[in-house]
Amino acid sequence: MVQPCPFVDVSGSPYERGRQHGAAVPGRVKRSIELYGGQLGELGYDAAAKSALIAEFACEIEAFGAHYIEEMRGIADGAGVPLEDIVMVNARTEVIAKAKLLKNTPIAETEELDDGCTGAVILPERSASGALIHGQNWDWKAECAETAIVLRVRRQDGPDILTFVEAGGLARCGMNEAGICITANYLESERDFTQAGVPLALIRRKVLEQEHLAYAIKAVATTPKACSNNMMLSTVAGFAIDFECAPDEAFPIYPSEGLIVHANHWVGQVALTKIRDTGIPRVPESFYRDWRVRKLLDEAGGKLTVDDLKHAFFDDFLTPHSVCRPPRLNDTGNLSATVAMVIMEPAKGTMEVAPLPALNRTFTRYSLRDEPVTLAQAAE
Repeated sequence: MVQPCPFVDVSGSPYERGRQHGAAVPGRVKRSIELYGGQLGELGYDAAAKSALIAEFACEIEAFGAHYIEEMRGIADGAGVPLEDIVMVNARTEVIAKAKLLKNTPIAETEELDDGCTGAVILPERSASGALIHGQNWDWKAECAETAIVLRVRRQDGPDILTFVEAGGLARCGMNEAGICITANYLESERDFTQAGVPLALIRRKVLEQEHLAYAIKAVATTPKACSNNMMLSTVAGFAIDFECAPDEAFPIYPSEGLIVHANHWVGQVALTKIRDTGIPRVPESFYRDWRVRKLLDEAGGKLTVDDLKHAFFDDFLTPHSVCRPPRLNDTGNLSATVAMVIMEPAKGTMEVAPLPALNRTFTRYSLRDEPVTLAQAAE
């Protein structure tokens, strides 16, 4: 039986919030560290070299926002683990890439796909309720079902946050009290890892800290990144925009017929004239995943519901390389799956999450205000 994601509710200063997070789910924090901590050792880094490399990233994160390091320090103390392990959980993609560059190891060699997923936004004009719906399937290591949590951050310095995230992390996808939502998808280009940049997890957290969508857009579109990523933003007020981000440039995609759908390949016409999509060998099925989601939503009619979005995300066309991916070995020999389906309704302040949805159709509804509720199993 697939267990629901633990709900972690934190408040107070950044350090105190982190300490509560780490103390609430120490086992899951340690499992996150297990999944990513050994990679530097495999590249030949001893303890001192590993510490020195991660310390560089801690300094960069502190420059982006000192409170992020304070919160990570709290997580480390609460879970009884070193701070550098928490920094690694939050900056793993960037840390590993830099470690490989320093060792003259090709980035692509043995690199694993991160943040593969299919995301969608239904705007109010296509929503049966008249309210925006934003969701995604997150494809990654199947073991991350053992690390995932839903974290509610009650802040004294801005809107409260609800985020689906790996234990020890500050944010992944989520929404805030101001009605701003974010999901993100893996993209790849030839510009990746040619410059330093803020870790993607910290950009997502910065988005969720904003009171206004304009500042959330600024965080996504103007923050330097080390690697490409697709970030989809929406607001309860009834607008959504997708940014296909290269490390040094962001290309906007606007809704079409009341929808945005995006998987893991570049689709913007301007981007395609400037960027070479180097991720196709990893995610060839991306080309039909977003097509399938849009097709199923269009077939559901002019007015769509949460159940319609779930139905599209449960799609098993050409399984196991499908929108909803059952656990399977990937090209690197690791077990890959759709780790979770996440559906957000910012007008209600709620997020529904089903871990390992190819095996499990039971959702838990989490809220910015209320306690979690287990829902009836979604229909076949």
